[in-house]
Amino acid sequence: MSSAIVRSLEPITLVGGGWIGENDLDMAILRAPRIVAADGGAGAVLAAGHVPEAVIGDFDSLSPALRARIPAARLFPIREQDSTDFDKALRNIDAPLIIGVGFTGARVDHQLAAFNALVRRADRPCLLLGAREVVFHAPSRLRLGVAPGEVVSLFPMRPVRGRSRGLEWPIDGLELAPDGRVGTSNRALGEVRLELDGPGLLVMVPRRALDAVIRAIAPGVALP
Repeated sequence: MSSAIVRSLEPITLVGGGWIGENDLDMAILRAPRIVAADGGAGAVLAAGHVPEAVIGDFDSLSPALRARIPAARLFPIREQDSTDFDKALRNIDAPLIIGVGFTGARVDHQLAAFNALVRRADRPCLLLGAREVVFHAPSRLRLGVAPGEVVSLFPMRPVRGRSRGLEWPIDGLELAPDGRVGTSNRALGEVRLELDGPGLLVMVPRRALDAVIRAIAPGVALP
């Protein structure tokens, strides 16, 4: 954390160069007013009338015209090609919450890489705002206040076991694995509680549960 490029006591909106819904930036900035861009995501930030306080990435998607509109002191190129721009940004932000937009819904390979980074950087409290879902890495203990009947999908990025309360189909006694049993299209009976034996489980819930997710993974963050 001490080597982070961006340090903030407030939540951060992190913007990528992928698909961004009409209201996504507004939804994110309302809850996380400080804005950081991952490489070409700076274009969407500028188009919305904002200037990112930092741009982090390998800059292969940042055109000279866009780069010229951002103060040089806010540009942080990381040239290595062993990680994605999302990973580069995520590991260099120290904040109580990161809301990522523009990292799902465009290219499937980019989306899978973003999911991979959520697991690899599990120490960063981050959620991704997608077209229909909010996606986040489950901490070892999770209490998620969703309404009965809401879809709660559990997708393992590595083998993981755990216990649940509040799910129509409990996960107790099961091993979830990316090449085995997964937990998509489960449903909440009310508040969902998970206790996991290790990292690697992604949770996907409808967008309307955004604030419930924030309360679950970043309980100290004030909501509008």
